[in-house]
Amino acid sequence: MVEALTTAKVEQPAHDEHSEPYAYGFNPGGWVALAMLAVFALFAWKKVHHAIAKALDEKIATIRNQLAEAEGLRKDAEALRSEYEAKAKSVDKERRAMIERAKKEAAEIVAKAQVDAEALIERRGRMAEDKIAAEERAAIDQLRSTAATAATRAAAKLIAERTDSITAAKLVDQAISDIGR
Repeated sequence: MVEALTTAKVEQPAHDEHSEPYAYGFNPGGWVALAMLAVFALFAWKKVHHAIAKALDEKIATIRNQLAEAEGLRKDAEALRSEYEAKAKSVDKERRAMIERAKKEAAEIVAKAQVDAEALIERRGRMAEDKIAAEERAAIDQLRSTAATAATRAAAKLIAERTDSITAAKLVDQAISDIGR
């Protein structure tokens, strides 16, 4: 069996397999590798890795600055929020105090208005009573005056009817003498 394997002819395929081209001893994969090495060498010679590292460092620094600025803004926003919350609480407290003061002032105004109204009613009542009393006195005075005028006329009429000229002359003389004294 071993002999059969060694003596057996290896059959060649009917068509030629495609072989890769070579140039200066390199196949296409070798040339790609050589080109890559050249590019990397060029990058190393021009110090591109330093420029890339510098650009990345600058980007990292920019991002860190932005993060620091954002953190500062967040802290400022939190401070403002707490400040506004404190102001809101203060305003709420002031609002309640103002409402209390307004209620107290309103109660005082109502109480003063009641006292003033009662005083005004009392004053007007006294004024009405005084006016009524004055009207009564005026009516009584007018009645007395009317009664005195009527009595004078009645007395004059009675005197005129009962007295004669001699008695009248005596009365006039006596009244004149009474005036002279």
